[in-house]
Amino acid sequence: MSPSFAIKCLDCGHTTSYFPTSTSCPRCNSQWREAEYDYESALKIWGEQISSRPFDLWRYRELLPVRNPQPSLSLGEGGTPLIQAVNLGMMLGCPNIYIKDERQGPTTSFKDRQAAVTIAALKEAGITEMVAASTGNVAIAYSAYAARAGIKLWAFVTSLVPAVKMREIALYGSQVIKVTGSYDQTKQVAAEFASQRGLYQDMGARTITSVEAMKTIAYEISEQLAALLGPLPQSGRPLTWKAPDWYVQAISGGMGPIGIAKGFRELKLMGLIDRIPAIAPIQAEGCAPMVEAWKNGLESAIPIASPRTHIETLATGDPGRAYKLLKKQVDEFGGTFESVSDEEAFRAMHVIAKMEGISMEPAAGVAFAGLFKLIRQGVIKPTDTVVVNCSGHTMPAEQFILGENWARSVVLPSRAKEETPQEGLLAALNQVAPDRFPRIAIVDDSPEARRLIRRILQSQGNFTIYEATDGKQAIDVITRELPDLVVLDLMMPEIDGFGVIEAMKTNQETANIPVIVSTAKELTSEEKSRLEGQIQTLLQKGDFMNDEFLEEVRSLLK
Repeated sequence: MSPSFAIKCLDCGHTTSYFPTSTSCPRCNSQWREAEYDYESALKIWGEQISSRPFDLWRYRELLPVRNPQPSLSLGEGGTPLIQAVNLGMMLGCPNIYIKDERQGPTTSFKDRQAAVTIAALKEAGITEMVAASTGNVAIAYSAYAARAGIKLWAFVTSLVPAVKMREIALYGSQVIKVTGSYDQTKQVAAEFASQRGLYQDMGARTITSVEAMKTIAYEISEQLAALLGPLPQSGRPLTWKAPDWYVQAISGGMGPIGIAKGFRELKLMGLIDRIPAIAPIQAEGCAPMVEAWKNGLESAIPIASPRTHIETLATGDPGRAYKLLKKQVDEFGGTFESVSDEEAFRAMHVIAKMEGISMEPAAGVAFAGLFKLIRQGVIKPTDTVVVNCSGHTMPAEQFILGENWARSVVLPSRAKEETPQEGLLAALNQVAPDRFPRIAIVDDSPEARRLIRRILQSQGNFTIYEATDGKQAIDVITRELPDLVVLDLMMPEIDGFGVIEAMKTNQETANIPVIVSTAKELTSEEKSRLEGQIQTLLQKGDFMNDEFLEEVRSLLK
C-alpha cells in the first residue's frame, strides 16, 4: 500500500481524503485541488526499493493517488526513453538537447500516463462508466485502458479530429460522439451529458489523477539525466538525481506542464534535485491565448472563440485557470511562453525526422519549433541542458475493421457552426465531396505535405488517395489510375510540375482532370504563361494552407 495522501484545495487550503467522484472542495466548492503525500516516507521507500523496480510509471507509486495499484491493468505505461539529440544539438550549437520520447507509450502518446492512473483510480473506486472530451490522443489512451479495466467510455470529439483517430477510439469499444463545433464547445456538451447521467467526467487539468500522472515525466527525466550525465553530488542522501535547465512542451489546455512542474517541485522538496527547471510552454499561433496573455502582462487569458490552426490537438481556446497556474511557475523559475506558426511546426517535424530518425505528431513539432525559436532568440543558452517532450504520433485503425455505425454525431445549433474553426487547407478539403472527387492524386516531394493532405481528406470521407513523390512517378500514377483531382507541387526533382501538366494535356484520358498547383517560388512571366489555361489555379506555397484554397476548390464544384 502507498503511504497516506490527502487532497488539498488550492483556494482555501482545506484537506480531505480522495475519491474520484468528489470533484470539488467541500468547504469552498473550488474544483482546483492537488494531492499531497508523506514525502519523507516515500523517500525512504525509494531509497530501499526503487533500484530493483521496473522502469515504468508505477516505479513511483508512493506518490500517486492509487492506494493499491493493480498490475493486471498496466499496459507498460511510462519508462519512455530519454534520447540525446546529437545531430540536432550540433546543428543548433546546443549539445545537451534531450528528447523525452513519449511516442513509445502503449497508444503512442504521453496521454497514456493520464489514462493509466485515472483508470486505475476509477477501478479501485468501483466506477464502471466515464465521459471524456478529446481532440484525439486522450480518448485513444482512455479507450485502451478503459477496455482493459472493463469501464465504459463515452468519447466526445470535435468533428475536426481526423477519422483515423476516431476509428481507433471506436476500435477499443468506446462510443464515439462527434460534435460539430470547437473543442471548447465539445467539452461543454460532454459535461452536460455527464451531468445528466451522473457519470464520472475527466476534467483535464482539474482532474487530480491526470495531473499526478504527468508528474512522473519529471521523475523519469531527473532519474535518467543522473544516469546519463552523473548524479548531483550530495551527501547524506541514498538517491541523487539531476534536473535539466529547461523543459519544453507544446500545450493546449496546459495539464501536462502543470503536472510536470509539480513533479519537479516534489523532487526539490525531497532533496533529490537542487533546482526546478525553467519551463517553456509552446502554443500554435492560431490558438495561443496563454502566450498572448503572458506577453501582454495579463493575469487571465482571453479565450479564442475560433482557433485557426491545422494542429487540432492544440486547439483549446479557453485555458481557464490553467494559465494562472502555469504563469506562476514560469514567472517564478525563469521560464517563458512562446508560439510558433503551423508552418514552423511542420518544418520542425521534417528536420527532426531527417536529423534524428524520429517521426512525430504535429503537436510535438510545435514544441521543437519553439525550441528552435528560443535558441535563436538567445533565451536558451548553448550550455543549457534542455529536455523536449516528444508527445506522440498516431497509428490509424483501418475503416474496414470496424464496419458501419461506429460513431454517432451531434450537430450543434447554427451559432456553434459559425464558431467552428475554419482551418485553411482543412476547410478547403472539407468541400471536396467524395461523390464528386472520390479518387485524388497528391503529388509533392515533401512527405509532410502529402501526409497532411492525406490525413485531412481521410477525416472528411471515403476517398481513394494516390501519392507520388516526383514527376515521373506522378505521370505513371495519373495515367494508370485516372484520378478525379490532382493536387500538384510545381517544383520537384527530375520531371517538375510543368512536365507533369504537359504530359497530362497530351494524353486524351488525362487532359481534362482538374489540377491545383502550388509552388514555393515566385514564378517568372514565362513560367506563368506556360501554366495559363492548363490548370484550375496557382497558389504560392505560403497560401496553400490558407482559406484561398477553399474558394478555389469550391469553384470546382460549381
